[in-house]
Amino acid sequence: MRGTGQQHLSGSTIAGHQNDSYMEEKDLWYKRAVVYALDVETFQDSDNDGIGDFQGLISRLDYIATLGITCIWLLPFYPTPNRDNGYDVMDYYNVDKRLGDLGDFAIFIKEANERGMKVIVDLVINHTSDQHPWFQEARRNPNSKYRNYYTWVKEEPEEDIGKPAFADKQDGIWNWDEEAQMFYLHRFYEHQPDLNIANPDVREEIHRIMRFWLMLGVAGFRVDAAHILIQSDTEKDKLEFYDLIEDMREFINTHSQDAVLLAEASGPPHVVGSFFKGKQRMHMMFNFLLNQHVFLALARKEGSPIAKGMRMLPDKDYTSQWLNFLRHHDELNIEDLEKSEQDDIFKVFAPDEDMKIFGRGIRRRLPPILSDNRARMELAYSLLFTLPGTPMIQYGAEIGMGDDLTQPERNSVRTPMQWANALNGGFSDYEGDLIRPIISSGKYSYKKVNVTDQLCDPDSFLNWMERIIRMRRQFPELGSGDFSIIETDNRKVFAHSCSQKFTLYVVHNLSSQPQKVLIPELQAAEPNLIEVTSNQTYKAPKNGEVALSAYGYRWFRVRKSLAKTT
Repeated sequence: MRGTGQQHLSGSTIAGHQNDSYMEEKDLWYKRAVVYALDVETFQDSDNDGIGDFQGLISRLDYIATLGITCIWLLPFYPTPNRDNGYDVMDYYNVDKRLGDLGDFAIFIKEANERGMKVIVDLVINHTSDQHPWFQEARRNPNSKYRNYYTWVKEEPEEDIGKPAFADKQDGIWNWDEEAQMFYLHRFYEHQPDLNIANPDVREEIHRIMRFWLMLGVAGFRVDAAHILIQSDTEKDKLEFYDLIEDMREFINTHSQDAVLLAEASGPPHVVGSFFKGKQRMHMMFNFLLNQHVFLALARKEGSPIAKGMRMLPDKDYTSQWLNFLRHHDELNIEDLEKSEQDDIFKVFAPDEDMKIFGRGIRRRLPPILSDNRARMELAYSLLFTLPGTPMIQYGAEIGMGDDLTQPERNSVRTPMQWANALNGGFSDYEGDLIRPIISSGKYSYKKVNVTDQLCDPDSFLNWMERIIRMRRQFPELGSGDFSIIETDNRKVFAHSCSQKFTLYVVHNLSSQPQKVLIPELQAAEPNLIEVTSNQTYKAPKNGEVALSAYGYRWFRVRKSLAKTT
């Protein structure tokens, strides 16, 4: 970027009359949230069987609340053969008995709410497990209503209607069933047959599932694989079922005052933008586009890719919200970038073949990706907590947990939580095999990276994360303000502002060398400028010039009335 000036992004600004939108803000809890993603089975074991459970999770709620979390996202906890981390569901109306029962779940919701935390759960309705009673009945009985819960053909189509979700793990999206003597559709693994979303009975079943969990107190649903969910099952009509999303939104608005729909959907801007349609479709979307450009910026050590990613984001209504993240339980998916951009990321962050997965992603956690460089990790999270949207972190991110590349596929980033330098990292007292092996050797071993040790160290990453989360929550303009990119003459630096009642200016140096950058917007405000946080002690800006150390960041706050005079 060359020249100076401030560029407002229509897709990130407050829509309509600002005063009216500001008055609505009290109802939009998800715009002020800090989300924590966890898998019950790998978080805390209470009954010493080597598997995490709801009672164990309940015992750790004080820890999560103290961290500053306001919303917990639970990965699937339903009965399952567990061949795909619980995303192969056998029963949508129950809790896997390994994790507890519905009573445990109800207590968990109550205890989380009492600590000021809401809970959203995974809604996995693209497919079921092949062990689900619906599919078993569909296989056996061609006259059963459940036969039409799935998509069957007598002859495999010559052309697939879409690509497999896991291109390097499966050959196609049709699988022969001996009992039914037909092929069934599966866009994911062959043990996960797709539900026929065009079937009104399936849609009514989705309503029942949503109503059931809303009555138990959940605050919303993460809709798994939403971009695949809306695709047609036939080549000839090529329909896209956005009416399903609108139907779900209408249902949730009718049955809850504040529950939300969060879409997991990737793709180019026009695809992901289709999930936002005022107040008719999704409340929230995972911000895959920005996530990929943040990692491109980290790989190239330049701020300009972040600005590019921000400009690509589609327009949205003020009530809609992006969910920003760095890493979660899946791969770091970079398939929407240009080939040269993907190559740059792979070269820096996944140089070995076993670090890659599905031909599109990286199966590593953030600390190994960034070579355990504390300054770069702080920079990355400062970006996460200041970019417009709602931030989400994965369990263990707050202590800098690593990965285990000896584990298959995405299990490398799904290892048990590391609580202490004790048996099984304090996750379980079970002396046999755990649900997954805990990291027990190397620099990311539970003996070196755990909650207990970091709580006792004021300079630990855990204590830094708690402070940055607390700082984020003090500035509502970050979640709901008017966002602007500040153009500078330094490609290594990314600068932006978020304004509501106040204006927050944030400057990040993506490079490994100290930088100086001119930000005229700060010059007029300098006498009243407050530096609210930074990676180190700096001299105050002078004549709009901001100094930054290697991987440095600085947050400044000024009243909006002053900002308007610049």
